[in-house]
Amino acid sequence: MPHVTDEAICIRHWDYSETSQTVSLFVRGHGLLRGLAKGAKRAGGRFSGGIDLMTRGQVVAIVKPGRELATLTDWGLIGTYRSLRTRLDANQTGYYMIDLVQQLVADSDPHPRLYDGLVACLERVEAGDDCGPLVLLFQWLALDEAGYRPMLEMPEGESQTVHFSPTVGGVAASGWKVRRPTMVLLQGLAGAAGGWEAGVPAATLLESTYTLAQTFGAEVVGRANRLLASYVRHVLGSYPETMRALFPDI
Repeated sequence: MPHVTDEAICIRHWDYSETSQTVSLFVRGHGLLRGLAKGAKRAGGRFSGGIDLMTRGQVVAIVKPGRELATLTDWGLIGTYRSLRTRLDANQTGYYMIDLVQQLVADSDPHPRLYDGLVACLERVEAGDDCGPLVLLFQWLALDEAGYRPMLEMPEGESQTVHFSPTVGGVAASGWKVRRPTMVLLQGLAGAAGGWEAGVPAATLLESTYTLAQTFGAEVVGRANRLLASYVRHVLGSYPETMRALFPDI
């Protein structure tokens, strides 16, 4: 009967009874884990009155083969992100990020780099930083980790537009028209993310992303965000409400 002890972020929760919860956790070394926290909402219990959405903690769980839900035995709170509950832009950004995890990560499929990226992005949201570059970076990381990294090699020439095919997964002879500076920004982001794969800390990748955003400006960042969101929408085959809130015009 394997035990899991790891760091996690709560990405969804439901009431199971008056005192218990079922939760979906993004666990750093184990991917998505759904579990039952018995007595979670009891004051003074092991779960501090319940596991809140978008909180980070140390989870201890018992995973039984063939069972849909693990049994959570402990939750040690590491941190909360208060701005996600007090600022609309932060709230929408946080919900979209955890929804991407829920939609693109499989159960028990570990993605420690994506977990570290989520923590780093949420901390910058909490600090009050511009959410645009954070959304751009996290969309890229989520697509990359899920196996949908966009192909960005552009044909030579002076044309100021290229085509992006969601079916092909990148630049192609036909598809959505995209302005060249948008693709150049994404190429820079891909280069920075490549360094992260080699062990560069997530905080360094965030700084590179903000530098790119300052270089290209908010308009280009916005176009790049909408392009990646449109690609995510194609991959999912749906238009999640969390995406609709941030990108109502895609």
